[in-house]
Amino acid sequence: MNQTNPAHPGGSPTLPDVQRLLDAELSLRSRLGYVALLLGSLGMAALAGALWLTEPALPFRTQVAFALMIVIGLSWTVFSVWVLRHRRVLYARQHIVAGRMAVAFTSVFVVSALAIGYGSGKDGAYAAAALGGVMLIGAVLMLLRGHRAFNRLAERRDGLARELGRST
Repeated sequence: MNQTNPAHPGGSPTLPDVQRLLDAELSLRSRLGYVALLLGSLGMAALAGALWLTEPALPFRTQVAFALMIVIGLSWTVFSVWVLRHRRVLYARQHIVAGRMAVAFTSVFVVSALAIGYGSGKDGAYAAAALGGVMLIGAVLMLLRGHRAFNRLAERRDGLARELGRST
């Protein structure tokens, strides 16, 4: 796959071009998005934890739901800290990790809503499961998009390695 570089009509990137790509940092927009994710997920976990602690007489399944919400919130918090800590573009790796997390957490939601619907016979639980199914489709599509982006970058890396091997 030989993609042309607009700065170099011959199509071969130069070493400074490659170095600039490697040194690329997250854009301000991306950093702000990850900061928003950090604050939102930490806030969600703190709110769920506060509700759980202040209501000791909750039914067991509600306590499990609060525990799951705290785990999910803290997981997104750790993810956003990981991305922000690196400050460098992670070349689609963060999209794959986020996609996997989204698929896993949304699957837990759908299965839980279906279990509640089956156990209680309430239509609201089935409606929640249907909405969760739509979110699950979106999460799977985002995961596939992350894998495609990663594969494109890996192909480009391999092409650059071949070009550098030929020029030495």
